[in-house]
Amino acid sequence: MHELARRIAQGSGEEPADLVIKDVRLLDLVTGALLPSDIAVCGDTIVGTLERYEGRRVIEGRGRIAVPGFVDTHLHVESSLVTPGELERCVLPRGVTTLVCDPHEIANVLGVEGIRWVLAWAEALALDLRVQLSSCVPATPFETAGARLEAEDLAPLLAHPKALGLAEVMNFPGVLARDPGLLAKLEAFAGRPIDGHCPLLSGKGLCGYVAAGIRSEHEATRLEEALEKLRKGLHLFIREGSVSKDLAALAPLISADSSPFLAFCTDDRNPLDIEEEGHVDFLIRGAIRAGAPPHHVYRVASWSGARAFGLADRGLLAPGRRADIVLVDDLETCAVSEVLVAGRPAAEALAARSEGPAPVGRASVRVRQLAASDFAVPAPAGASVPVIGVIPGKIITERLEAAPPRRAGQLHAEPSADLAKVAVIERHGKNGNIGKGFVRGFGLRQGAIASSVGHDSHNLTVVGVDDAAMALAANRVAALEGGFVVATSERVLAELALPIAGLVTDLPFAEVTGALRRLRAAARALGCMLPEPFLQVAFLPLPVIPHLKITDLGLFDVDRFELVRL
Repeated sequence: MHELARRIAQGSGEEPADLVIKDVRLLDLVTGALLPSDIAVCGDTIVGTLERYEGRRVIEGRGRIAVPGFVDTHLHVESSLVTPGELERCVLPRGVTTLVCDPHEIANVLGVEGIRWVLAWAEALALDLRVQLSSCVPATPFETAGARLEAEDLAPLLAHPKALGLAEVMNFPGVLARDPGLLAKLEAFAGRPIDGHCPLLSGKGLCGYVAAGIRSEHEATRLEEALEKLRKGLHLFIREGSVSKDLAALAPLISADSSPFLAFCTDDRNPLDIEEEGHVDFLIRGAIRAGAPPHHVYRVASWSGARAFGLADRGLLAPGRRADIVLVDDLETCAVSEVLVAGRPAAEALAARSEGPAPVGRASVRVRQLAASDFAVPAPAGASVPVIGVIPGKIITERLEAAPPRRAGQLHAEPSADLAKVAVIERHGKNGNIGKGFVRGFGLRQGAIASSVGHDSHNLTVVGVDDAAMALAANRVAALEGGFVVATSERVLAELALPIAGLVTDLPFAEVTGALRRLRAAARALGCMLPEPFLQVAFLPLPVIPHLKITDLGLFDVDRFELVRL
């Protein structure tokens, strides 16, 4: 029988359904009512609800609450540090059945090859991984990336069944300046979903940016900013990552009126936070705890997120919708007990899925052997210099001023004043640039921490109060083909290798979380006060997030969009 005919026959009860989940309480996302129901499934599609059904296979609901599968509307899979397949094993059992990713981390290292690797993984997974094609490779011309992608490079990828549209257009000053390359991308993706990225942009500038065809935004950190962006037509993604934590500020937005225009995203969430706190389920718990009505929160977590990308086949437990079903024991705590993805129990779907593609981007960290002298900072004529001020829990940084100690014509770190050096080393083998400056907020008393994860060009970034330790940590990252390292001047204290493009490991999730715990402990032993030191390091070289950043070309004033001399 034709598949459509089978659905009609099973939904109308003329023949048993392929699968029936018996005796659940179905959460009505319209009214908030918990309605007694069976859920009938034919293949990958729900064909019956709010009725009683017979099925060839039965799952006992036992009065549990049925809600739609969760949608993460914006994330970078690479920020989980594991392959898409390993991330799936972690988030699918937590109820996440749709992920919308931007692979611009690996694209900035490997270009189209990196995007194709993520698209190949998307075809292999049990959950639905959709890909927004990376718009900013590189993010700005004020850094050295591993690749450059123009509209003509991206357009052929749109034919891929997992490709949706254009990912976060981070260079909003470039949009407002009518940069020809950006305009070409916006025109090539007209009519497709186009994600925004415009922290603190407001007024007529925001109008101009949205007028370019941009339809969503996830960088709002304050209620007033979020409201303006909603009122100017943007679908707002409330973010709770490992560094950027905006849920507490934005949860008051969630209401009957606004929920169709909101969604949840994690952006950059590391394995430890996923293991210890959760993923989209963590946002659901937090929003309900903040006072938002549960059915509005679950609407934001599913239907509203799907709607933002035109995925009309999911987000509701209703006939004709994709059978992404989450059973929870408790609505307010989002206590997930069972998940079905496209009509299959999660464990079965994971066991049956095909293997993903082979690793790519090995040996992509091309850095010469570094010495302590490479981190020397010549003293300028003035008494003070610009300093990056880290704000815990934010990727926005402050522009501060400080007067580092001067000795023998050089500026030095001052641990007692929480003043460390920061260096960004070009690692794609193009020019060997080293941008140097100072940062406050890490609390290091000794040693250094280094990372090949440095958004978005992913050059090698090292923060330290000891030049010899900075050299040792950076050299070890290069030897690992990328990764995280904590070191003193004498030895490496902890490390995690990330040899896939210097961003990702093929280790199991549990091994990665163990390594991250050791790295956290080692950073604390050096005095680091930050709960997520490596993610804070990773955002120091992101020159599209206010206010002061650093790239391999030097300090960068994001507000003025220009390099700064010490």
